[in-house]
Amino acid sequence: FIPYGGTFLTFSDYSRNAIRMAALMKLRVIHVFTHDSIGLGEDGPTHQSIEHAASLRLIPNLDVWRPCDVVESAIAWATALENEHRPSAMLLSRQNVPYMHKDDASLIARGGYVLAEPSRLGLSQAAQAVIIATGSEVHLAMQAQEQLAQRGIAARVVSMPSTTVFDRQTVAYKETVLPPHLPRIAVEAGLSDFWWKYGCAAVVGIDTYGESAPAKDLFAHFGFTPENVADTVQAVLAR
Repeated sequence: FIPYGGTFLTFSDYSRNAIRMAALMKLRVIHVFTHDSIGLGEDGPTHQSIEHAASLRLIPNLDVWRPCDVVESAIAWATALENEHRPSAMLLSRQNVPYMHKDDASLIARGGYVLAEPSRLGLSQAAQAVIIATGSEVHLAMQAQEQLAQRGIAARVVSMPSTTVFDRQTVAYKETVLPPHLPRIAVEAGLSDFWWKYGCAAVVGIDTYGESAPAKDLFAHFGFTPENVADTVQAVLAR
């Protein structure tokens, strides 16, 4: 028997003690959390998780996954089943997300990987910056990469569905994904504080509570647009 639970991510607060005890006791419990951001929409800030992803990532021995599409979700689930002595938390969006092409899907199991190089857009130059994104914001990062290419700026997109798994990788692997010499810009519809640990030059996040409106309007209101991400990357490179 494999115990699991399911609810909105914002309600993970109510089960936090059980999550922590499963991690402490090294039990394979899978927590499935949906409605993982302001993308929830009209239910408003009481139901929109802001700090929850970051706070769950602080729990030792808990693998936290925020997949960007069906393939990342499937590999996250398979990895959770294989972890006999570690609980897992799946952070899933309410809104639909498109499939993202991957050259090597096996890398997803390493928590973070290079999803798209600027060469896919016909650019010959090497990447000048790295955009790190999770979940529903990965598609946003891909659109920003396209806008940057139109401006002559080459950017790499890294999908990081699980920071907890990525952090356990070797230094050599992590540096192939996040080269030390390239500025990093993180994009996640959640608390920005968490991402500074990766040496980011900028973070497109949300450090206030949400609002009640359709998801599309909320993303635009809080700056989760391809234009704002591209502008942020360009501003970093202009420093």
